[in-house]
Amino acid sequence: MTRSDLITRLAELHPQLQLKDAEFAVKVILGAMSTSLSKGGRIEIRGFGSFGLNYKPPRNGRNPKSGDKVKIPAKYSPHFKPGKELRERVDLK
Repeated sequence: MTRSDLITRLAELHPQLQLKDAEFAVKVILGAMSTSLSKGGRIEIRGFGSFGLNYKPPRNGRNPKSGDKVKIPAKYSPHFKPGKELRERVDLK
């Protein structure tokens, strides 16, 4: 499901919302989630799952073309952990 699919589905399920209102709601929610994660926060949605950051320490890598050693800097990557209810619903299929 893409962002536009989500907006369309939200507008279909709630006829009192116009398409631009549904688009604004999705944009605000995703923006708030992105802002929270970029500040190092954690997001937990009961029954769905949680979003957090995983720290990847600096390491030495290798350039596959030349074989030279390359230093890879430390970084954070977003991580999603599904909740129990979501896992159970997915396992039924």
